[in-house]
Amino acid sequence: MRAGFPHAEKGQVIGLLGGSFDPAHDGHAHITREAIKRLHLDQVWWLVTPGNPLKARQPAPMAQRMARARAVMQHPRVRITDLEVHLGTRYTYATIRRLQAMYPGVTFVWLMGADNLAQLHRWDRWQDILRALPVAVLARPGKGLRARLSHAAQVFGQARLKRGEALEFRAPPVWAFLNLPMHKASSSDIRARGEWRS
Repeated sequence: MRAGFPHAEKGQVIGLLGGSFDPAHDGHAHITREAIKRLHLDQVWWLVTPGNPLKARQPAPMAQRMARARAVMQHPRVRITDLEVHLGTRYTYATIRRLQAMYPGVTFVWLMGADNLAQLHRWDRWQDILRALPVAVLARPGKGLRARLSHAAQVFGQARLKRGEALEFRAPPVWAFLNLPMHKASSSDIRARGEWRS
């Protein structure tokens, strides 16, 4: 594997948690640990993105966000990465397809907060994302109902698993909503309080 890319073995199930992480916080760490436990993931890769095409505001510099992410999330099965910088990809679907080509025999599962499912239909090639790999939607405070009633949830309603069904062993499109103990941390709240400066 090329330098800067994490190691993965054939047969492993790896969760991908993408985002600006501007800044990373204990809520991100909480949902990551819950995903590892509930989905029996071998690893989770945080994909710290260069920027979010849906947001006008530019995030803090990549090095600053990577350092914060490494300080917040220390777990033997979690890799903090800037893979999209190395891949030269800007959109989630392109990133997923490149990783699937680079890691044959690895099952990737996309991890997203419920707030992201609520606006997934605004993402580039969002339907192709749901057709490319299993998706686990992780509960976020106050976002569950809106997420479950979202456009993407309606369009792919037949692909939603019932509670207790194993997500990672199904062929996409398939997604599950995971109810978790809530953690109230929010990047926007941290920035609003002036606790994170770029």
